[in-house]
Amino acid sequence: MVLDTPSLYFRAFYGIPESITAPDGSPVNAVRGLIDMIATLVRKHSPAELAATMDADWRPAFRVAAIPTYKAHRVAHGNTEVVPDALVPQIAVIQEVLDALGIARLESAGYEADDVIGTLTHRSGGAVDIVTGDRDLFQLVDDARPVRVLYTARGIRNLQIVDEAFVTAKYGVPGRAYADFATLRGDPSDGLPGVSGVGEKTAAALITRFGSLEALLEALDGGVTDGFPAGSRTRLAAARDYLSAAPAVVKVAHDAPLPAADLALPAKPRDPEALVRLADRYGLDGPLNRLLDVLGG
Repeated sequence: MVLDTPSLYFRAFYGIPESITAPDGSPVNAVRGLIDMIATLVRKHSPAELAATMDADWRPAFRVAAIPTYKAHRVAHGNTEVVPDALVPQIAVIQEVLDALGIARLESAGYEADDVIGTLTHRSGGAVDIVTGDRDLFQLVDDARPVRVLYTARGIRNLQIVDEAFVTAKYGVPGRAYADFATLRGDPSDGLPGVSGVGEKTAAALITRFGSLEALLEALDGGVTDGFPAGSRTRLAAARDYLSAAPAVVKVAHDAPLPAADLALPAKPRDPEALVRLADRYGLDGPLNRLLDVLGG
């Protein structure tokens, strides 16, 4: 099981009142929420291995170089992301808690959590469950292994199981083609413009007809006119530069450099003393005890 940790702690932050505080009054809603999410996931799915991925760089330079608008609307200043003031200090606490528990926490300089997830999934020879609220990771589903996304849009207790059949039923494309489909459609939440005038239905029709973005561009550059929905060929030609650059942004990396890590689910805390200090300082006894009960069980 691989956790898209930023996706989960943002969800916890917005889903749990900021009135949930530590003894000193500092907010711990995201910390408590994330711990309870992990307990629920481990109890329901019993993974043998668990990895919590982090953003070492939420807006990597290689993606900005390809598409300058990438996440530009979420920049506070410099390369700092807009994050609620009450969440910022909680991220460091989350990292300390994960480390004290002994849950592998992985990041890679110059890459996002998505890329760490892509790399771990690529390296794994067996089944992988990816827990996220980010549709971009649908591109990793693979029924043959299987690789699934446990999608959190409806909440951690009402996860949607996303496999290749889910992607096909919802978007009309094979799961392996989701990244190409998303490139054509665009994603305003990430600052990806897509092809003007090409929505989900046209994007799906194009991918179904040509099989991949690469084959679509070969047909476009080769002067092929058959198979393009009305007006789409002109729109695609106008967006040719975008379509050349966007795959480097949309596709998650499979080769992010990662440190060696023990992904085995910890049966007991790696650093019990540190965990006690964190529990006392931030009032985390309840959620930590629930998680430790699940891990020890």
